[in-house]
Amino acid sequence: MKSGGGILIVATKNKGKVREFQHAFAPLGLEVKSMFDYPELPDVVEDGDTFAANALKKSKAVGDALGLPVLADDSGLCVDALDGRPGVYSARYAGEDADDKENNLKLLSELEKLKQGEDTDQPLLSTARFVCVLSLYDPATGKELAAEGTVEGWITSEQAGGGGFGYDPLFYLPEFRQTMAELTLEEKQAISHRGMALRLLTEKLAAEQQQGN
Repeated sequence: MKSGGGILIVATKNKGKVREFQHAFAPLGLEVKSMFDYPELPDVVEDGDTFAANALKKSKAVGDALGLPVLADDSGLCVDALDGRPGVYSARYAGEDADDKENNLKLLSELEKLKQGEDTDQPLLSTARFVCVLSLYDPATGKELAAEGTVEGWITSEQAGGGGFGYDPLFYLPEFRQTMAELTLEEKQAISHRGMALRLLTEKLAAEQQQGN
C-alpha cells in the first residue's frame, strides 16, 4: 500500500465496498481492482463462523490464485436485540440471492416481532454495531495482516438516506442525528467500521515496513 502508483486487488464483488475502497486508496495513488476484473476466478464460499475467518479465507484463496497480495473484507451488522444477528449472514439474511431491500425488510420484520404488544412509538428498535475485519494476505511470504473496526449505533424503523449500501439506511448515528446512508462518503469514511479497519491496517503495514528497513 505504498503511495506513488500501483494496483491493489480487493476480493469483493460488492459495488458499494469497491467504491469505498477506491475512495480510500485514491490519495495513495493506488488503483483498486476487484473480482469484477477477474471474472475467471470462482466465488469463495464464505462459510466461516467469524468475520475474521471469512476475510482470511477470501484473501488467501484469491491471493494464491493470482500470486499477488490481496485485501479482503468481511463485515456485517450485529443487532443486540437479535443476539448479534445477522452477523456473518448479513449479506444473505433474507436468502442467498437477497438484495439490500430484502435484507432490510427482514431485519425490520424480526425486530418488530419483538416489539409486538409494547405501547411505544419509539423509532429506535435496538442498539447495534457494524463490524469490519480486513485481511491482507501476501502469497509470496504466506503472511497475513488483519485489522478490525467497529461503529456503534441504533437500528431505526424509519429508513433514511440514499447513500451507502446494505443496512446503512437503517443504521442511526445519534452523534450525527442521521443514518449512515445520509452521510457523505467522506463523513462515512471518517467514522465507519471499514474506515477504522483501513486506518489500523495501514498503521500495521507501515510499522512492518519500518521494521524491515
